Amino acid sequence: MFVLELTYIASMERVDAVLSDHVAWLDAHYAGGVFLASGRKDPRDGGVIIALGDDRTKMEEIAESDPFTVAGVAEYTITKFVATKTAAPLDQYRETLPS
Repeated sequence: MFVLELTYIASMERVDAVLSDHVAWLDAHYAGGVFLASGRKDPRDGGVIIALGDDRTKMEEIAESDPFTVAGVAEYTITKFVATKTAAPLDQYRETLPS
């Protein structure tokens, strides 16, 4: 799994101008089975996405295709992690540490 953390680098006016395109981009990745959860940070200075996958390069490509990135209103920090414990509804995503 990956945590994709967005940080806004532009005014909220510029962020909001691209928001509907960003939501459509999110929807496409949910439909494709890549995104598991997402939402705004509080305070609203960016957002967080939990994504499924094991290919860092692919996650970087996904982040680069975000309309927020394309418009220059957000930057990403991408962190890979191994979900060794999960809540029951997420059991199917539980992982084991590599040997």
